[in-house]
Amino acid sequence: MTAKFRIFTAAMLFAGLAAVAEVPVYLDESKPLEERVQDALSRMTTAEKIGIIHAQSKFSAPGVQRLGIPGIWCTDGPHGIRPDVLWDEWEQAGATNDSCVAFPALTCLAATWNPEMSALYGRSIGEEARYRNKDVLLGPGVNINRTPLNGRNFEYMGEDPYLTSQMVAPYIKGVQENGVAACVKHYALNNQELDRDHVNVLVDDRTLHEIYLPGFKAAVVDGGAWSIMPGYNKYDGEHACENPVLLLDILKGDWGFDGVAISDWGAVHNTEKVAPNGLDMEFGSWTNGLNWGASNAYDDYYLAKPYEKLLLEGKLPMSDLDDKAARVLRLIMRTSMNRNKPYGSLNSDEHYAAARKIGGEGIVLLKNEGSLLPVAPDVKKILVVGENAIKMMTVGGGSSSLKVQRELLPLDGIRELASGRGVEVLYERGYVGDVTGEYNGVITGQDLKDPRTAEQLIADAARAAAEADMVIFIGGLNKSDNQDAEGADRKDFALPYNQDAVIEALVAANPKTVVVNLTGNAYSMPWVDSVPAIVQGWYIGSEAGHALADVLFGDVNPSGKLPITFAKSLADYAPHAKADPAMYPGVDGDVHYKEGLDIGYRYTDKLKPGRVNFAFGHGLSYTNFELGKVSLSGDGLGEKGGYTVTVPVSNIGRRKGAEVVQVYVRDLKSSVVRPYKELKAFSKVELAPGQTKAVKLPLDKQAFAFYNPDTKLWTVEPGKFEILVGTSSDNIAARIPVNITEPLTWSDSVR
Repeated sequence: MTAKFRIFTAAMLFAGLAAVAEVPVYLDESKPLEERVQDALSRMTTAEKIGIIHAQSKFSAPGVQRLGIPGIWCTDGPHGIRPDVLWDEWEQAGATNDSCVAFPALTCLAATWNPEMSALYGRSIGEEARYRNKDVLLGPGVNINRTPLNGRNFEYMGEDPYLTSQMVAPYIKGVQENGVAACVKHYALNNQELDRDHVNVLVDDRTLHEIYLPGFKAAVVDGGAWSIMPGYNKYDGEHACENPVLLLDILKGDWGFDGVAISDWGAVHNTEKVAPNGLDMEFGSWTNGLNWGASNAYDDYYLAKPYEKLLLEGKLPMSDLDDKAARVLRLIMRTSMNRNKPYGSLNSDEHYAAARKIGGEGIVLLKNEGSLLPVAPDVKKILVVGENAIKMMTVGGGSSSLKVQRELLPLDGIRELASGRGVEVLYERGYVGDVTGEYNGVITGQDLKDPRTAEQLIADAARAAAEADMVIFIGGLNKSDNQDAEGADRKDFALPYNQDAVIEALVAANPKTVVVNLTGNAYSMPWVDSVPAIVQGWYIGSEAGHALADVLFGDVNPSGKLPITFAKSLADYAPHAKADPAMYPGVDGDVHYKEGLDIGYRYTDKLKPGRVNFAFGHGLSYTNFELGKVSLSGDGLGEKGGYTVTVPVSNIGRRKGAEVVQVYVRDLKSSVVRPYKELKAFSKVELAPGQTKAVKLPLDKQAFAFYNPDTKLWTVEPGKFEILVGTSSDNIAARIPVNITEPLTWSDSVR
């Protein structure tokens, strides 16, 4: 009997007895949520409470059958709904109705700099999860990109806490309007995959609160996330799933989180530590968490029989169990027990359109000398080169690997659009990278083997390039181990598979060469000065071919902006500047964040301005924009005050397009070391040719504050500040002085 059917029959039973007894409060959805939760909790036995706080299968937890309370089904994300696996194994269940739409990776979403795209993304993926009867979507990820070597950066939203905070909340609201919980991950400081199960992060409190926590706080406070996932790593000596500072003091204390803290799969290690320190549900332990142990070992989980034994012996308080069970009941009533949620939809035309729109808006035009792009009308023969033009990118990379209904490859998208314009498109491989096409039982069916040597591949590509009107190279990274993938970090900053040599040979053969790289990370560009046009494409999902072709041919005017800094070398990123293994990858299990606040542009814009290929926030268009005279209004900060920056933006080109106005704040004199500048507001504005709009960007007290670790208060000091307005972190068009006259302090608590 299914959980849904149990709810229905239980409701009918109680309704039928209404003449002699009232319907239990927990079944009456007209009653306040907290009243229902407490009523259900009061009817449960200790064993039933224990039962609902740990898994019963790889991706589900039981409800309370006796009371007609359904369980919870989780699904991996955050880019699409993962195919089903067997009850107690990682192998595929073999279903034929669990294919999905793959949405762009979250780096691509962040590159839109558009919260409306985030809302569309969340709503669309939430509808797919709801249709598949999933209750918890394991995503989005909001860990900060500390190092470009992190194999999981493609799942996150870039290097800046403010950008991440603004993009995550709409995603969560969109998912949860479908009656599906977003599970924000990986809380917190999961900034490398290397030794992720054991690495202990040592970071000062100010850096923790200013850089690594704001995205999670926004997810909880602004997005109203119903669940959150502590990661594998340790913070200050304690695993994230067993860390009282992260889970009790900050998450449930300061932020007032009323949802469920769900362990990453196999991230729990000790009953006596995990039980009292804030984790609510345990998944995936199966002895070691991932790949070995006794089958159906769920009763042996740390929050199962071992926990119950300590409770019954009086060694742990029942109040902790009641809090966990109440939180899980609250989650159940918001999701699987919610009979008023929408039905959802799967693989709809609207979802493919959303994936295409988000992908097109997230693609970043990095360079376009001589207006090589969009493809000119007189171009009649295009040579496409590169493995990533023909390789499926939705399979692989770890838990975000998907089984898609369809995936349009870049080469096919280009050919489709070119065919209607009388353009011939030829293809050469150029290099051979990863020819495999399988992950966790999902098989692409592609045969990417090529018997030619590396030298022959380059020679053949160069020969064909010389005969083409233009060349489009499509390369980058992929979802293989030690590239953009869960469980391992990249081994170096360069593009793999000798791609630099391929690019240099193509440019030598044909100066009209466009480089398009699909990655979730930054990389070195030794050819940056010789290549006239460069496009950052990310992992775009099911509609990759359409989205890329739309931009290359000009059907979509690019408006993406980088959410990460593209420095020239690995040593130009603060964690790697001193080649100190204590900073990365760690020594004796400890990783010291000695760089503090100097992450991404906060470091490069101040100390390495000449060592950046493309700055944070950079992105070009096929039209031109001009910022007018910037003005500042407002009477100061005060308790509820603030300033408004007004920026006239004009489209002085010939195409409709969108520009992102970015506002940074700089503290000119402070009692503590402040970053050179910090993003504190942005707005994307779309303009027709000749059109001007006045963009208004508010700045509240948080825009001028730093976190004081001694007082544990956010602090604004009196003094001189600068408001910097531009279109990227290194392209500042206006500077406005501001004098703050009164000090301000406030707590991080939202209670």
